[in-house]
Amino acid sequence: TGLTNAQLVKEKTDVAVLYKGQSVAEQNSVTLAWSILMEPQFKQFREAIFSTEEEKKRFRELIVSIIMATDIIDKNLQSLRKKRWETAFSDSPNGGIDPRDIMNRKATIVLEHIIQASDIAHTMQHWHIFCKWNEKLFNEKYWAYVNGHEDNDPASFWYEGEIGFFDGYVIPLAKKLQDCGVFGVSSEEYLGFALENRMEWESKGKEHVMNMHARAVKKYGYKQNLETYHESGLDTDDDESFYDDDDSKIELVSDGEISC
Repeated sequence: TGLTNAQLVKEKTDVAVLYKGQSVAEQNSVTLAWSILMEPQFKQFREAIFSTEEEKKRFRELIVSIIMATDIIDKNLQSLRKKRWETAFSDSPNGGIDPRDIMNRKATIVLEHIIQASDIAHTMQHWHIFCKWNEKLFNEKYWAYVNGHEDNDPASFWYEGEIGFFDGYVIPLAKKLQDCGVFGVSSEEYLGFALENRMEWESKGKEHVMNMHARAVKKYGYKQNLETYHESGLDTDDDESFYDDDDSKIELVSDGEISC
């Protein structure tokens, strides 16, 4: 939709109502993807992924878990994931716990962090790649602002926001990936790029924001004084057929582990 979950909820969009204001974009993504996966032309593909109802259930639980992990704004989900990470990678003895359960817990947590890293992969790559995708996100936010979906011009907070994002999320995530060793020596490279991009943003970010803003104004114009929201091309109305089957509805992830 190009809008944040908070804005979707604020505007009381159909999709926000459907998911009761919780992880709206993430739940919608899972629903759409699962609906496509269930289409007849993907029968052989499904059979390669799961062959029993139990395997299908486990696969869906895993998909829901890792996609919900990309909702980095929900503080309850953040707290839950942090606690699960600490439990999974704690040095404390795990007496009495089935080793397979421990392995499954770690595998689930690592997959969640891999998808989180994939979601912001541009921040852990070369500076020019970071800038390219950062500007695309800036343009989405500016478009939303111009069309009445956001109150503030993103240029007013973008520089400081990116520094906070690097310090509070990107760099800690890169360090976790390094700690669990899932990417081997590449983990050091990802952390290195994240640190370098943070330093470069601190020195060049203000100028970069000015240039992005100038290009965005040229492309989208200035915000008008609108009494109502501008009619946009991003229609959030949902196809009712996606929700006819109860199997397409998403149950929010509990604090249990997913078997892998």
